[in-house]
Amino acid sequence: MTALTPDEAKALFPDEVVTSARTRLVAVPGLDGPVAVITIDNGHDHTRPSTFGPQGLVSLGLAFDEAAAANPVAIAVTGKPFVFAVGADLSAVEKAGSRETGLTIGALGHEVFRKFTDSTVPTFAFVNGAAMGGGLELALSCHYRTVSSNAAAIALPEVFLGLFPGWGGTQLLPNLIGPDAAVTVIFENALNQNRMLSPAKATRLGIFDTALDSADYLEQSLLWLAKVVRGEVTPEREEIDRGAGWDAALARAKGIVHGRTKGAAPGALKALELLELARENDLDRGYAAETEALADLVMSDELRAGLYSFNLVQKRAKRPAGAPDKSLARKVTKVGIVGAGLMASQMALLFARRLEVPVVLTDVDQARVDKGVGYVHAEVDKLLGKGRVSQDKANRLKALVSGSLDKAAFADADFVIEAVFEDLDVKKKVFAEVEEHVSAEAVLATNTSSLSITDMASGLKHPERVVGFHFFNPVAVMPLLEIVRAERTDDATLATAFAVGKQLKKSSVLVKDAPAFVVNRLLTRFMGEVVRSIDEGTPFEVADRATESLGLPMSPLVLLQLVGPPVALHVAETMHGAFPERFAVSENMKAFVAAGKAAVWQWDATGKQTVDPEVQALWKGGDAPQTGEEVAARALEALAEEIRTMLDEGVVAEAQDIDLCMILGAGWPFWLGGVTPYLDRTGISEKVTGKRFLAPGIASVPA
Repeated sequence: MTALTPDEAKALFPDEVVTSARTRLVAVPGLDGPVAVITIDNGHDHTRPSTFGPQGLVSLGLAFDEAAAANPVAIAVTGKPFVFAVGADLSAVEKAGSRETGLTIGALGHEVFRKFTDSTVPTFAFVNGAAMGGGLELALSCHYRTVSSNAAAIALPEVFLGLFPGWGGTQLLPNLIGPDAAVTVIFENALNQNRMLSPAKATRLGIFDTALDSADYLEQSLLWLAKVVRGEVTPEREEIDRGAGWDAALARAKGIVHGRTKGAAPGALKALELLELARENDLDRGYAAETEALADLVMSDELRAGLYSFNLVQKRAKRPAGAPDKSLARKVTKVGIVGAGLMASQMALLFARRLEVPVVLTDVDQARVDKGVGYVHAEVDKLLGKGRVSQDKANRLKALVSGSLDKAAFADADFVIEAVFEDLDVKKKVFAEVEEHVSAEAVLATNTSSLSITDMASGLKHPERVVGFHFFNPVAVMPLLEIVRAERTDDATLATAFAVGKQLKKSSVLVKDAPAFVVNRLLTRFMGEVVRSIDEGTPFEVADRATESLGLPMSPLVLLQLVGPPVALHVAETMHGAFPERFAVSENMKAFVAAGKAAVWQWDATGKQTVDPEVQALWKGGDAPQTGEEVAARALEALAEEIRTMLDEGVVAEAQDIDLCMILGAGWPFWLGGVTPYLDRTGISEKVTGKRFLAPGIASVPA
């Protein structure tokens, strides 16, 4: 394919934030000619990383031609400060209206990047910062690569998004570092919540030839380039096993894809096919296959759902719908936590690390307080041991966290959160006690997972300063924070809660004070239908595997084990009290909890999964078993009904907030788009509610 002209590229995607490329000639000591250095830069600071749309690719291609025409001894490409490039401009992919557009974007990227591969002069990538997706593929297209020791975000995240590395990544990476290491980067890391590589790890894998200090990175890279050009340094290259080793890597990749996606992510399946093709090491054939596969995927609803997820997490989560003006937020200089159990201790560590203000824990006896503070100190020591914090920082963090038996320790706290037993009367009593000690402006937050914030605030002198602040477990890992506005919560309190959530690096969603809020309400309804099917006689195995094709993080009964049966039962009872016609309480589940059982499943030494015989004996099943398809249908239809009810009730602003909550709080896959795009795509939304949740073209191919 012939490269597009600048005007043709602009016509293809006129709204592109263009990453321009400029060439300059640099004299390097010890070389007989200049080095042509191409710098790619979108004109923004590091908070908006450079991406490649059609105009950016054309600019890069022209810059390469200019560099080659100068007869340099080498050509190098680098990025603006702190950023190399982070891949394709997904907005261009999202707006592609035809398969032909997908072909054009795919072929253009291959054509431009291949200039660096086919160059008769040595080409170098100086990766000075973030390099993801197409950015890393550009680096792989060069003959040699250096990386700055402080570069962040090195990855091929496409499979996580429902895509695959489509500008050479599936072909170049396994032939550079070997198929097994490539499986780690393309599949394992991407499907493990998009895990990043450090510069050191990426260099050990062989992606980069050397990691250089960040202080004078460009100068060091040019000096290293000179050694390579003069023949003084010859980077080592992996000897590729194209036989049994490749077979083993493919088998591992297939295991990861099946285990994580259950075949529900077309991008991952395409990546498997392309990895097999890469064994031939034929770039003509491999790149053509990448382009065709990309064009197919661009016009699929599944990819549009993945891009929708990406936009929710990258954009909507940063601008929460309905949040008050941030100027109303009060400053938080001290945090109080009522309770010193595991959840409270995790919170204390997070508040201390992110806010760097004093945090005080209280509980009913000294042993519990000491245990909570001890947990925080032990976790800080772990961070120190891993090199995540310095000795000085570790000492300061430990000094910030203290304990007390007296709630008077909260007197100068600006933000007090309770994390005590999930009982309304207990929580009301706690808040009444705290209110006797704190100022009238101090925010009182609750980590309740299902109880009414309005009821909790009733009887207080200042109910307007009570807000829901619902973390998910584990606190440090789960990114979602449900911020709940009670009937009398004022804007200043709410703005403070959102400001604190941002400082904690959480993605906050505004939720109405409704039973179990969003995530727990939907999971309880979903799991409740699965449990009811077992009550009616469906075998445990059939019910638990019924929704496997969704590619969810875990099956319903494994999720039950993670949540804890007593907690799940408590939430189910709360929901039954609020909505008895839709939420049932299983008598079998009551017996299960009363018997002290923690799990339905047990595993033998070989990993074989079977039902615990004691659970099988106590569970009184009916005589109306269902097939897996029937169980899946009832569970998904129940979700559709509940989501429509929640939207009608105004629990959140839009369906997008439901999806954001389920992605970040329940781990629902990017490639599903959360919940509502899948329900729309399969026709369940219209069957149950009479209409779609999202208009065509949002999380789907435009009609």
